[in-house]
Amino acid sequence: MRSEVWFVTLAPVIGIALALILGVGLGPWTPARIAGLVLTIVGTVPLTIARFNLGDSFSIAPEARKLVTHGIYSRISHPVYVFSAVIIAGIALYLRIPWLLLPLLAVIPLQIVRARREGQVLESKFGEEYRAYRRKTWF
Repeated sequence: MRSEVWFVTLAPVIGIALALILGVGLGPWTPARIAGLVLTIVGTVPLTIARFNLGDSFSIAPEARKLVTHGIYSRISHPVYVFSAVIIAGIALYLRIPWLLLPLLAVIPLQIVRARREGQVLESKFGEEYRAYRRKTWF
């Protein structure tokens, strides 16, 4: 993988780990905090796997280098977007900062728009192969 792909893959994991470490002493372990910890971990693992599955196909702007259909991408067509939202919700609950849930009101629609744009780029390059892939996957 290119060095920038390694950075974009591992930097979030380091940031999430720091947030979890900093949050350890933030008061009682309520059901919401426990749920936040679980959501954060449950989101981070597949997000990281998805980034590795993408390999050098990862880019900020939509590009059609290769149609990735293996690993997590065999079930979810945009797992990075899905699990990023799960992580944001988890960290908000874990750190007991409920206002962090507000950005999800903007992030989720933006991710849907990004997913559609990516879909258009991929469909224009891969045609029926991409359409068949989309019929088998969620989001």
